[in-house]
Amino acid sequence: MRRGDGPAVVDFIETLCTVTKDSFAGPSGSSLTLRDWQQTLLAHLFARRPDGRRRHRIALIGEPRKNGKSGLGAGIALDGLFECEGAEVYSCAGDKEQARIVFGDAKRMVDASPDLSEAIKPYKDALEVIGSGSVYRCLSAEAFTKEGLRPTRVVFDELHVQPNPDLWNVMSLAMGAQLDPLIVAITTAGVKTDSRGLDSICYQLFQYGQRLAAGEEVDPTFFMAWWGAPDEADHRLEETWRIANPAYGDLIDPEDFASAVKRTPEAEFRTKRLNQWVNTATAWLPAGAWDACATGGPIEDGAEVCIGFDGSFNGDSTAITVVSCTEVPHVDVIAAWERPQQAGQDWTVPILEVEDALRQACRRWNVREIVCDPYRWGRTYQVLEEERLPVVEFPQSPARMIPATTRFYESVMNRTLTHSGDPRLARHLSNCVIRTDSRGSRLSKDAKHSPRKIDLAVSAVMALERAVQEPEPDPTPQFWNWADL
Repeated sequence: MRRGDGPAVVDFIETLCTVTKDSFAGPSGSSLTLRDWQQTLLAHLFARRPDGRRRHRIALIGEPRKNGKSGLGAGIALDGLFECEGAEVYSCAGDKEQARIVFGDAKRMVDASPDLSEAIKPYKDALEVIGSGSVYRCLSAEAFTKEGLRPTRVVFDELHVQPNPDLWNVMSLAMGAQLDPLIVAITTAGVKTDSRGLDSICYQLFQYGQRLAAGEEVDPTFFMAWWGAPDEADHRLEETWRIANPAYGDLIDPEDFASAVKRTPEAEFRTKRLNQWVNTATAWLPAGAWDACATGGPIEDGAEVCIGFDGSFNGDSTAITVVSCTEVPHVDVIAAWERPQQAGQDWTVPILEVEDALRQACRRWNVREIVCDPYRWGRTYQVLEEERLPVVEFPQSPARMIPATTRFYESVMNRTLTHSGDPRLARHLSNCVIRTDSRGSRLSKDAKHSPRKIDLAVSAVMALERAVQEPEPDPTPQFWNWADL
């Protein structure tokens, strides 16, 4: 980046920070040399806007284990001590022991550097810059004790293990009084849920970053860099290890991977070594199965299709998908509405916009059916019927959803459907798990109150179920003239 503090941060780390343990990075006490990918990362992380303000306030950096996260985090924290007079820098983690990892590395860097030792006075759980009032402390997840802080820079280590979002929320809100604060989470992936059974703060931020990358939302204050293997990749192959780990063969010993893959459970290997997310419940579609059906192309205008509509009023999302009525059905997304991250609880789905999207779809294609569950959308159902659009009720009862879910799954696994590769639909499908009872298996979220969206998946399942069926004959409507009776 041409504009920003990245080069200065790189210079600070390489000049004053050291390797704290003997490793592939070098012997303990040697200068910490940042790799090209780390320098590029810092250039983006510390970019500034044309008006001179810092571009990003919140950052999520995902790397598998052993890629130098702790050393980089310690360097970022120490640099923050000299950013301004009275700086407040914190290392945060799920527990005190974890929080002390980055802080401990920073303290050893101070001990090993004459320049830093002259400027910084060390304490058991704090580092203080002599004369400036700047202080660096480590904190654990007991968030209720952290009110009243005014952090200028925060480094969250392994954000995925936070038991709840309390500490993150406290630190994020506390930064509001500072001019250019920065909170950086450097983490590996993990399970998607926290101790409450809800989406972890780390997974929430990861999905938010995905939406930004896909252009679904715009938020220049948020930055995400994520290294990891594709979900469908074979975790046993060296090629996969190299894709996921930017420091493979440099800071990481390849022989360690060859040994670890033989003795580590697959789910743990995927999270810790490949930086992949895993569900606490069994995911519906196997990794890579959906991607294998992608063709990238849209459905041609004028084609015969079925449209799936899964709507909510607030607090969730509303989705419209389309499936071609062809020998090999093709699935695509028409539109989706999700409550934005910054929106309050009073946000509602724009009903008129949803109705107009359905009308436009009927102008574009030869729509056999608009398949929908009319729950909470009775007005729209009535309006579209009055306009003589082909609305068909599809209540999401077990009797309907269980066979439809099975059909969709078999079509994906047998590759007897294709899709356009829309990232929103892929995300909703990845959020689906299977709930099984005496009546059979059907789609669900991983946790009862999870904010993860699955509405595009549900609407696609409904649309496919109707698209592969023979159209029902439309009985000739009967009209009576009351004067003739």
